Amino acid sequence: MTITGKNLIAGEWTGDTKGGFTAFDAVSHQAMTTTFADATDIEVNTAINRANDAFISYSQTSPENRAHFLRTIGEQISALGDELVTTACAETGLPAMRIQGERGRTIGQLNLFADLLEKGEYDAVIDLADNDRQPLPKPDTRLGYLPLGVVGVFAASNFPLAFSTAGGDTASALAAGCPVVMKAHAAHPATAELVAQAILKAIDICDVDKGVFSLIQGKNYAIASQIVTHPHVKAVGFTGSERVGMILQQQINQRPEPIPFYGELGSINPQYIMPEKLAQNSQAIAQGLVGSLMMGQGQFCTSPGVWVVIGKETDDHYQSFTDAAAKSLSEQAAGVMLTPAMCQSYTNAIKERNDTTGVTLVATGLSGREQDCSAALFATDFATYESTPTLHQELFGFSALIVRCDDFTQMMKFTKLLTGNLTASIHALDADLTLSAQLSQTLVHKVGRLIYNQMPTGVEVCASMNHGGPFPASTNIRTTSVGSEAIKRFQRPICYQNMPQALLPKALQN
Repeated sequence: MTITGKNLIAGEWTGDTKGGFTAFDAVSHQAMTTTFADATDIEVNTAINRANDAFISYSQTSPENRAHFLRTIGEQISALGDELVTTACAETGLPAMRIQGERGRTIGQLNLFADLLEKGEYDAVIDLADNDRQPLPKPDTRLGYLPLGVVGVFAASNFPLAFSTAGGDTASALAAGCPVVMKAHAAHPATAELVAQAILKAIDICDVDKGVFSLIQGKNYAIASQIVTHPHVKAVGFTGSERVGMILQQQINQRPEPIPFYGELGSINPQYIMPEKLAQNSQAIAQGLVGSLMMGQGQFCTSPGVWVVIGKETDDHYQSFTDAAAKSLSEQAAGVMLTPAMCQSYTNAIKERNDTTGVTLVATGLSGREQDCSAALFATDFATYESTPTLHQELFGFSALIVRCDDFTQMMKFTKLLTGNLTASIHALDADLTLSAQLSQTLVHKVGRLIYNQMPTGVEVCASMNHGGPFPASTNIRTTSVGSEAIKRFQRPICYQNMPQALLPKALQN
């Protein structure tokens, strides 16, 4: 397909690519040839207004028709074939197998919501009238759900398909009956355009109002502000840094009408290695943690960034653990970060951590080309961690920090220092269950997903999944961005009282 470099505004490709921006080849760090337009205020405004116009008709489409639309989007993404994979690989540096898997997950998410719509996206709650109730009769009341309206979605840098143009936020918003105005990530604009072309084909095939989806390109920060403050936008989905997320949250807070902001902002995903596990399986758990850390060069939101153990540097079990981790990590090849800017940020963060008093560099991965980055493993004691706030922050990339605690009491103190996280894992044996039980009672209040004897990397897309957590893991602790429950973010409850059957939604009729 031809990449236009333009914005998709309610079915029309518009925008002046002169003076726009280019993406970078993640491997060579060289600018790519296609120039992409920075969306103008008028284009963004038109996209949102057209989405608002489309809201009434789209929100009233039957669940079956919305399901067909979602499945058709997935079919058209699949029809993009190798071009989508090649383009995404060039813009992100991710291997073809990873992109192919992510494409499958993206289509799977669309089909998950289609299944949900076909089965009934919510259970009807019907309380029948009781005219004999005293002292007053009870009216007939029935609880349903309505879509919120236009949803602004911001694509993620680290998942060019599954958390981007047709990713989870878009799929769940469309499933809920909400039009979407998508802000593409400037790191992979061609990938975004290809997926937008697939969505446009699905719109034509299903005869949906073209205002139901628009793709906004651009590196101009004013675009994001315009989207989140526009009065027709009724909810926002965001995956990105805490810094940018908080800027958008502040702008939303200043709106005359408050709207929900569903932001996923970062996580260190602590890994607890309990005493008996450390004593009996130190080498295996160390190798497993390194393997999890290396997935995608550590650029997963669930990458294991901090490993917590009980022991001193001189303890045999601790030395066995760190020796195994150091050996495994030192054999890991250098890798490509998603963008040159991320590579530079990672390099700067590694240098800063290496210069931090009380922090020891345990091992580094193999070196590579000038454009590559290498894995790094650090270690410190609890006292240093407690007194050094920078160590509490996420280091985005394939670096981890081992925190040594003198005893279980210190491990619990570490847990109380945590801010919110997407995940945490407890690695333990049966002999550790008493301590694990005490730990988990506190740890559940710090995470959205608590894992036992498994690595955090990887999120199952299913009804029981929760991908969120206390701030700053997410800005709304009650919601998930992955799994069928994600649809509820873009719906609101509506109670129908004493309504004739003909005026009720089908799901609430007798």
